[in-house]
Amino acid sequence: MPIPFSIAFVARIAFLLLLVGAANARLTHNFYKTRCPQFGSIVRHRVRLAVSQDPRMGASLLRLHFHDCFVNGCDASVLLDDTPALTGEKTAAPNLNSLRGFEVIDDIKEQLERVCPGVVSCADITAVAARDGVVELNGPSWRVALGRRDSTNASYSDAKSNLPKPISDIDTLISVFSRKGFSRRQMVALSGAHSIGQARCLQFRNRIYNETTTIDPIFANSLQANCPRHGGNDSLAPFDATPNAFDNNYYRNLQGNRGLLHSDQALITTASTSSKVNRYATNSSAFFKDFAHAMVKMSKLSPLTGAKGQIRTNCRRVN
Repeated sequence: MPIPFSIAFVARIAFLLLLVGAANARLTHNFYKTRCPQFGSIVRHRVRLAVSQDPRMGASLLRLHFHDCFVNGCDASVLLDDTPALTGEKTAAPNLNSLRGFEVIDDIKEQLERVCPGVVSCADITAVAARDGVVELNGPSWRVALGRRDSTNASYSDAKSNLPKPISDIDTLISVFSRKGFSRRQMVALSGAHSIGQARCLQFRNRIYNETTTIDPIFANSLQANCPRHGGNDSLAPFDATPNAFDNNYYRNLQGNRGLLHSDQALITTASTSSKVNRYATNSSAFFKDFAHAMVKMSKLSPLTGAKGQIRTNCRRVN
């Protein structure tokens, strides 16, 4: 029997609305409430375990999220391995021999696939793992909206050009962050991610040997012992004296010309940013609050939602 016109019409409208809904899907805080209730606890537990075994991992997971979002959005493109058909972002200069934490994301994904197969995206895992890594190092927490999907491609060239460089001056930094919609205040707050973690000698060698007017000489000398003029590119130095504690010592270092990277010390070179540095150096609560707000904003950069992208089964390759 033919379906009555009115029923067929309603069914068609409902279908069209479903398609529109998928196309206009938005991130929500309860995305996995029924889809995968264990999501939050699994990520938190695995991140806690990883950071307990290697405290540096908290900073690594935060940086992984940053390098993902600043290159065409928070879509887990940074996690893709190279293939004959794809040159990914891992081998781009800002990431090569530098980004860490891929195994932690793999571990979390494996755990989630056991209980919620094909449900949780690698992009959402990366976003939440970054937050939980900061919390494990006594930093602020923030609400992470969920529902991102994973990209099916990556961009080596964009990873080279979109990320701020250790040698960037203040004008370049302002330009890079403003292109992503961040104010100078938010840029300075996000730079506080360097409150935790370490950097490679390759990234700060020029500063400690050649930037004699903008660096504390005692600080420079202390770094030269482990970072010679030649060789030792992968030798590490902490951004501040408390690399495993999320605090405001980073900003205090900048006040004393003890910023590890040129791009760190650049924040003190103009009034519009140095005023924020000085505020955060004396007010950790203000830093924590602004950092959390800026992280919420960053985590929403150009996500794939609805029917866009996919939910990868393995975060390192497309399905």
